[in-house]
Amino acid sequence: DTPVADKDAIYNEQNMGSSSSVAQNREPRPSFSSFYRLRKKRKLQRLKDPLDDIFHKFLASQRAMEERFLQLEERHMQRDLELEERRMQLEQRRVEMEREHELRMFTVFAQMVSSLRADSSPDFGLVHGLQMADKWGEDSKLMKGKASARPPSNPSPDPDNSPERISPYLSKRGNRISNFYNIMNEGYIAYVADKYDEDKNPNGIVNLGTSENKLCFDLLSKRLTQSDMHQIDPPLLQYPDWRGHPFIREEFARFFTYYCKAPAPLKPENVIVINGGGSLFCSLAAVLCDPGDGILIATPYYGAISMHVMLYSNVRLVTVHLESRMTGSDTRPFHLTVERLEKSLQDAKMEDVRVRALILMNPHNPLADVYSPTEMKDFLEFAKRHELHVIVDEVYMLSVFEETTQYHSVLSFDRLPDPQRTHVMWALSKDFAASGIRVGSLYTENQDVLSAVAQLAFLHGVPGPTQHKVAQLLRDRDWINQTFLQTNRARLKAAHKYVTDELKELGIPFLNRHAAFFVWADFRRYLKTLSFEEELLLWRRFVNNKVLIICGKAFECCEPGWFRIIFSDKTYRLQLGMQRLQKVLKEVEQEMQSEDKLLLSQLDAECKADIVEETVLHPSSQEKAPGLDGLIGLLKRQMQSSDWLQKHTVEQFAQDNPEVFEVFSRLAGK
Repeated sequence: DTPVADKDAIYNEQNMGSSSSVAQNREPRPSFSSFYRLRKKRKLQRLKDPLDDIFHKFLASQRAMEERFLQLEERHMQRDLELEERRMQLEQRRVEMEREHELRMFTVFAQMVSSLRADSSPDFGLVHGLQMADKWGEDSKLMKGKASARPPSNPSPDPDNSPERISPYLSKRGNRISNFYNIMNEGYIAYVADKYDEDKNPNGIVNLGTSENKLCFDLLSKRLTQSDMHQIDPPLLQYPDWRGHPFIREEFARFFTYYCKAPAPLKPENVIVINGGGSLFCSLAAVLCDPGDGILIATPYYGAISMHVMLYSNVRLVTVHLESRMTGSDTRPFHLTVERLEKSLQDAKMEDVRVRALILMNPHNPLADVYSPTEMKDFLEFAKRHELHVIVDEVYMLSVFEETTQYHSVLSFDRLPDPQRTHVMWALSKDFAASGIRVGSLYTENQDVLSAVAQLAFLHGVPGPTQHKVAQLLRDRDWINQTFLQTNRARLKAAHKYVTDELKELGIPFLNRHAAFFVWADFRRYLKTLSFEEELLLWRRFVNNKVLIICGKAFECCEPGWFRIIFSDKTYRLQLGMQRLQKVLKEVEQEMQSEDKLLLSQLDAECKADIVEETVLHPSSQEKAPGLDGLIGLLKRQMQSSDWLQKHTVEQFAQDNPEVFEVFSRLAGK
C-alpha cells in the first residue's frame, strides 16, 4: 500500500501543475530548414565587409555633393544672367553719358552763338540752349525706343533695299517680274556658277539647299534605259491633248488609286498632266484668283510658291505665322491649327484682301511635318465654311522613310468636305528622284477648273516621248515597290541619321521628322543680334565658304535664325558640306566670344573710369594706395575681424553632417 500511496503522491495535482508549466516554458526545437536559414544568416553577417557601411555612406555623401554641384550650377547661371543684365545697364549708361556729353557741347555752342548776338539778352543762349537740349533729349529717347523695338516679322524681300530698276523696254508687269527678289534664287545662281565636283571643281559650292533627291541615280538610270522606254510612235511626235495623252492620264489615275489608297478607283478624266509642280501652282493661282486676291498659307513655307503665284497672276500670299514656341493646345513647334487659320483670314478681311484659296503641304516643306487625317479634315472643313479652294501639295507623299510615321493622302478619305474645291497635286521630281523630268499632275473633280487649267497647259505641255517614259515608269508596280521605294527609303533614313547626328554633335536644335529631304534647324545662337539682317549675313557667310543651305527668311519664317538643310545626297558630299558648315560656326562662335570679352573689358574700363571720376570729384576720399605689406596686413585684419572661421569649424561640420564626416574621416585614416 505504501508504494502505491507514494506513487500517487508523485502524480498529485501540485506536481502535475509544475510539470506542465515546465513543458510550456520549454521552446520548441527548430526544424531543419529553419535551422539552416538561421546558420546561413549568421554566416552572411560574419562575411559582410565592414567597409560596406562606409561605402553606402560614401555614396550618400556623393549624392549630397552632386546636389550641391547642381546648386552651384544654378547659382552660376544666375550670376551669368546678372552679369548680362549689368552689362546691358552699363551699356545703357554709356550711351546716356555720350548723349549728356553731346547735350553739354550743344549747350556751350548755343551760349557761344548767343554771345555773338549783340541784340540778344545775356541769358537767351543758355535758356534757348537748354530748351533745345531738352527737345533733343526727348527725340533721342524716342529714337532709342524705336531702335530697341522688335524687327518686323515680314521685312522687304530685298535685303539690300536697293531701288528698283525700271526698264523702258518692259511693261509694268515686266518690271515687277524683273525686280522680284528671292533668296533661294540668289543661292541657286551662285551654286550653278560654282558647282562642286569631286574631280573638276573640289573647291566649288556643296549644295545642301536645293531640295533634290540625289541618292537614287543608279536605280533611275538603269530603269530609264531599258528597252521598253525607247518606243517612239507617231502620236508622241505630234501635238497632244494639252491635258496629257490619254494613256498617261490613265496611268496617273491608277497610280493615285493605289498609292493614295483611294476608297474607289479614281477617274482619268479628273487628271491633268503639265510640266511640273511650279506650273501647277501658276495655273491654279491664275484660274482661281484675280489680281490682288489672296491665298492663305502657313509660314514657314516653300519660298518658290511666292514666285509661282505672283509673277504671272499678281496674287498675294496671306501668311499664317507659326512660331517655334508652343502655347495653348500646341503639340509641336510651328503647329498649324484651325484657330490660327481663322485669325489670319479675319485679319485679311480687315485689310480688304479677298482670300480665295488655301495651300496645304503634306508632308510639309520645310518643316517635314506629316499632318494626321484628323488635322487635314479639320483644315478642309475650315475651307468649306469659308468657301475657299484648297490646293493640297502631296509631292513628298512617298518619301516618308520611318514606319512609325503614317501618311494619309486626302484622296484616301471616304468623303471630302468640299470635293469641288479640293485640288490635289503631285510630281515626279521628289518621290522619284527625278527633278529634271518636268512632269506634274493635278487631280480634281471640278471640271471647270480642269478646263481652265487645260487652256494654260498649252503653255506648259510635256513632250510626248517624256510622257511615254513616265507612263512606263508608273506602270511598273513591281519595280516601284520591290526595288525603288525600299532602297530609296533606306537611303533617306541613313542620310537623315548622319546629318541629325552631326547637328546633335554641334549642339544645334532641330525638328526631328522622318519625311521629305530636309531638316529644319535652329541656328539662333550664332546670330549676334536676333534679326533677319544677321541671319542673312550668316547665310552669305555659308555661301562664301562654299556650302549652300537656305535661311528661314526665304521661307518667310517669322523668327530669324532657322535654316533648312538638305540631307538627300551622297555621303561624301554630306560630310564635306557639314565640315564647311562646322568651320563657319566655329569662326562665328570665336568672334562672338572675342567681341564679348572686348565689350566686357570696355565696360570694365568704363566702370573704373567712373570710379576715378568720382574720386576726382571727391578729393577728401583719396588715400595713399597701400603697398603689398599693407594689403597683407589688411587681409589679416579682415580675417581676424570676421566670424566665418568661428562659424565653420571642423566640429561644427561634424555635428551638422555626422555621416559624411565619418566617411571622410575613415578614408583619411586609410
